[in-house]
Parts: sequence; structure tokens; C-alpha cells
Amino acid sequence: MAQGCTNCKGGPTSKGFCPFSLVLFAGSAISYVRYLKYKSEKKMSATDDEPFRVLFVLGGPGAGKGTQCQLLSENLGWAHLSAGDLLRAERKKEGSELADIINSNISAGKIVPSEITVTLVKNAMMELREARGQMKFLIDGFPRSEGNVNAWKEVVGERANVESVLFFECPEDILTSRLLERAKTSGRSDDSIDVIRKRFVTYREESMPIINMYEKEGKVRKIIADRSIEEVYKELELIVKD
Repeated sequence: MAQGCTNCKGGPTSKGFCPFSLVLFAGSAISYVRYLKYKSEKKMSATDDEPFRVLFVLGGPGAGKGTQCQLLSENLGWAHLSAGDLLRAERKKEGSELADIINSNISAGKIVPSEITVTLVKNAMMELREARGQMKFLIDGFPRSEGNVNAWKEVVGERANVESVLFFECPEDILTSRLLERAKTSGRSDDSIDVIRKRFVTYREESMPIINMYEKEGKVRKIIADRSIEEVYKELELIVKD
């Protein structure tokens, strides 16, 4: 039989968790996010006035964003930062207080809390600038929600100039077949058919309104992504060089 929490009067709830422990966990996560933000602010020198050049790269899961960003990085010198890869790396870090939060959101096909994602992206940009003077960044899979956009404005703000949003358009049936094929070798928990369906719902409900918002600002450059890698890259290179 489950034991009651020593911090609460009575036994555990019917859902199997202690409300007191849940509050402690949430408070710890919030504190850690604030610590990450403070740490990134401290790294930013007052003399570093030149803003980063940024291209957001959006599109449905499986649209080929990562492949094309890698080609642009190799050929045109833009650093490729994948929001998803940064989150996956954080999930694997020993002692990370955010790992459980990130894992549960990704496994459910949901978007990770925006402050976490933005802080990881910002830290990665600053580390690359300090290491090799990198100032041009392709940010793959970001922003995916209004919360992402607001967090970007708050955490990064004028330290980066978002020049364009590269939008990869591709039908969902093709995206699904690509993801299922990738699942054979990727080992990713979010490449299962159930999670893929949830990711599409999240994409339609939360990401498409962001793309529409940037389109009204005249920043969206559309790329038809249901073509060969070579055909997509040829068009994409011309857009980025423009």
C-alpha cells in the first residue's frame, strides 16, 4: 500500500502523487529556468553590440529542415542550431532538473516551455560566437508557438535580427511516410505513429498561426519541400544568398 507523504496530512492522492512534492518540483524548474537566463545574461558583454543574424526555419515534422540547414551550413557558413537537438541534448545531461519536463513534453508531442527552449538557443549562439566569432544562425524548428515568439523577444530581443523565416511546405502524407522511414534507424520516441499524429495537431494549431503572423510582416520565404534534396537546396541557396 502507498505511504502518505510526511509533508502532507493524510495519504497520497488518487492520482498517485503528493501535491506538496509537485509544488516543490514546479518551483525547482522555474528557479532553474531563471538561473539559465541569468547565466546567459552574464555571458553577454556590454561591448557586444552587433546583433546576431538569424533565419528561422519552420515546417512540419519530416519536411527536411535539418538536412537543408546542414547543407547551408557547409556551403554558406551559417551555423545550424536545431531547437529539437538542443532539447534532446539537455534531456540526456546528468543532473539536469529540466530533463523530466522536456522528456514528458516531447514524448507527448507537445511543445516544451518556451523559456527553456529560448535560453538553450541563446546560450548556444553565444558559445559559438565566443568560440569562433560566428554571427549567422539558422534556427531550425523555432519558433513553434506564440509562447516561443514572446520568450524570444524577452530573452533575446534586439541582440538578434530575424531577417527571414524559411517555411518548408509539404503534404502531411509525405511527411508521415518520411518520419516512419526515419523511425527505422533514428531510435527517436517522437517518430512513432501515435506521436507523429499528435505532432501534426500541435503543428497545425500552434505553429501555423506563427507562420501566418510572419507572413503578414513580409518575412516568410516559402520552399516547396516535397522534392528531391538537390532541387530544394538549389532554390534555398538562392533565397539565402539574396
